[in-house]
Formats: sequence, C-alpha cells, structure tokens
Amino acid sequence: MSTDATLSRLRWKCRRGMRELDLLLLAFLERGYAALDAGGRACFERLVEYPDQVLLELLMGHMAPADRDVAQLVERIRACAAA
Repeated sequence: MSTDATLSRLRWKCRRGMRELDLLLLAFLERGYAALDAGGRACFERLVEYPDQVLLELLMGHMAPADRDVAQLVERIRACAAA
C-alpha cells in the first residue's frame, strides 16, 4: 500500500505544466493507481520521470512504448481518462 508521502510525491510529479498531461496523470493517480500491484506502481514511477514530450506522445498514442509493462500502463491511463 502506498503511503501518504509517496502519493504526495507522485501527485507533485504528475503536475507537468502541460494541461493534457496534468489531466491524464492526475486522474489516473486518483482513480487507477491504487489498483496497481507493486510492479505497476514502480512502472508508474518510472513513467512520470519521462520527459514531457515523450510522455505526451505515448499517452496520445503517437508513439508506442518498447517496454511491454509501460505499454500496458499507458493503456490503463488512457482508459481511466476515458471513463
């Protein structure tokens, strides 16, 4: 289970200054992050370290991630935003 400190740190990292990224990442953090297992949470932490432009390309579907775990997480983030 994530601690309040971890969630606060992730919330800060999800605030990118790019509206599209902010909406997608913060929505997922609030609605989908808790359902991730430890591997998924570690993957999310890696994902939020990506540069903004790469992250935007991945989440908008303009670039396909090479890592299968990242690809699955990106799909979950996109599905969460569509819900």
